[in-house]
Amino acid sequence: MATPPNASTYDASQIQMLRGMEAVRENMGMYLGGNDVGALHHLIYEVVDNSVDEALAGHCDTIIIELRPDGSVAVIDNGRGIPTGMHPVEKRSALELALTELHAGGKFKGSEGYKVSGGLHGVGVSAVNAVSSLMRAEIKQNGKLWVQEYRLGVPQGPVKAVADTDQKGTTIIFKAADHLFTTTEYSFRTLANRFREMAYLTKGLRFKLIDLINDREVSYYFDGGIVSFVRHLTREKGPLLPQPFYVEKQVDNVNVEVTIQYCSDFNETLLAFTNNIANPDGGTHVTGFRTALTRTINAYGRNKNLLKEGDSLSGDDVREGLTAIISVKLFRPQFESQTKVKLATPEAKSAVETALNEALGGYLEENPAEGRRIIEKALLASRARDAARKARDLVQRKGALEGFALPGKLADCSDKEPAHCELFLVEGDSAGGSAKQGRDRRFQAILPLRGKILNVEKARLDKMLANNEVKALITAMGTGIGETFDITRLRYHRLMLMADADVDGSHIRTLLLTFFFRHMRDIIEGGHLYIAQPPLYRVQHGKTYKYVYNEADRDEYIGTLSSGTKVSVQRFKGLGEMNPEQLWETTLNPQNRMILQVTVEDAMAADETFTMLMGDHVPPRRRFIQTHAAEVKNLDI
Repeated sequence: MATPPNASTYDASQIQMLRGMEAVRENMGMYLGGNDVGALHHLIYEVVDNSVDEALAGHCDTIIIELRPDGSVAVIDNGRGIPTGMHPVEKRSALELALTELHAGGKFKGSEGYKVSGGLHGVGVSAVNAVSSLMRAEIKQNGKLWVQEYRLGVPQGPVKAVADTDQKGTTIIFKAADHLFTTTEYSFRTLANRFREMAYLTKGLRFKLIDLINDREVSYYFDGGIVSFVRHLTREKGPLLPQPFYVEKQVDNVNVEVTIQYCSDFNETLLAFTNNIANPDGGTHVTGFRTALTRTINAYGRNKNLLKEGDSLSGDDVREGLTAIISVKLFRPQFESQTKVKLATPEAKSAVETALNEALGGYLEENPAEGRRIIEKALLASRARDAARKARDLVQRKGALEGFALPGKLADCSDKEPAHCELFLVEGDSAGGSAKQGRDRRFQAILPLRGKILNVEKARLDKMLANNEVKALITAMGTGIGETFDITRLRYHRLMLMADADVDGSHIRTLLLTFFFRHMRDIIEGGHLYIAQPPLYRVQHGKTYKYVYNEADRDEYIGTLSSGTKVSVQRFKGLGEMNPEQLWETTLNPQNRMILQVTVEDAMAADETFTMLMGDHVPPRRRFIQTHAAEVKNLDI
């Protein structure tokens, strides 16, 4: 068959080769993790990581990060300064090479620049340069201030000495290109939490974050290292050990630091770092930690006859209520991606296993009271897990006998393609009834929730599965829970929390958010959880009306109406006060409604907040309420 003259062809001319800075812009997901707000913050982390490497090498003790009014960010350190001399082979300034070539740096085989660093890729600051509309490097070194500027990674001139100075250090100023990112607004809280974390991980290193836009700043400096870090994380959780367990040991050129604290709650908090770089997806060091922890505690329990013959504690059992930090430092770490979320270095697994086996075994022998306390907590977790497994199996057997029985009060939708479907979790039978009548039955399902669901922050899985509202929710979603959770079985790709705009409604939303954060975080991280925003007022004048969502909008709208016009304002105290048509028009109709997507911007901060608001310890909650009481508006009593 002849090829039509206008048909596209696929030959050698169609093969594209992306070089240098262009490759970064075309593959931002690979180099920076995407182009969203997370990737935006990652730009700062890449630059700061280079300064931290100087601190780890013993040449820097202060890092300043400035958020500037023009949208740029400055990272300033007092390290040695990026070398500015001429490279003997490339015949270009080493500074220009480091900031414009993807695989240039002092962290490769054969280089003595750094023994410990955040990565081997050598694309950190150069990748930031590639996606910055402007970057300026200021290097204080050898008595001179050296400067070079770039636009989208392209040097705007040679490296020049512009002044004399007796100081040393590196300043990198960059401005993320607006057209490459979905947002260029930084979160002060996210950055503050990150730099507090990094200060804990590097003894003697001071971080100062300055927001010149909103005139605020924070400074972090800690001498206690990761032990102080774990004390901070567990201060409101009821620690079970008098002092956190801690070990630091060098094993086969890998420096291992581990600290552990057990608490009275049921949640595991495990943070892992490589050369001070957070690894949220874990990696080989986490695998080694979990293996050693389970093996050592089981061996101790059997040796002391605290476990019955044949009994064995699972990894989940020994990690219930555990808060742990794993920090390894090594030369040339390998990661599964440039964003360094998961460590892949095999040596880290055996190093952490060796260090923890020896030290934790000795700690348990020397502290029998603490050892017994850990075993008893793990045994309680094991019994609860068995009870939960039996309850789950009973639910599954019942469902199988009844042909996958969905909850009776669920009004399902007709479309069976999850990507098209929405499930509204509605407060109360009255609002649920209106929602069932007002919805679009093709793709919208309604599940009314009676009263307040169980506070899962204070309950194990077995207690949760005995709660009718929680059971109905789990069954309707189809994912299972705990060991059987599988997000690919989610029956609705949009889950909407729909509650009244009052104190009880806020409490119900918080209970549901706690449930998803603690037991189904993948649903949040997958972008499936939303909060519906019903209006508070309906303002009518003549035959026209408008729904508004707060008092300020109400007053502003009324102010735009002709003077002397009769205006009636209806205040919706609850969803049940809306008829089906109003509920569809304001809260259900995708064309008109206002919804908020739930995200986890900072998992550690979220963990602390849920513990404080929903946990057993009252004093921190009381302090929070007293501190923020004046900020509450529209409180219905």
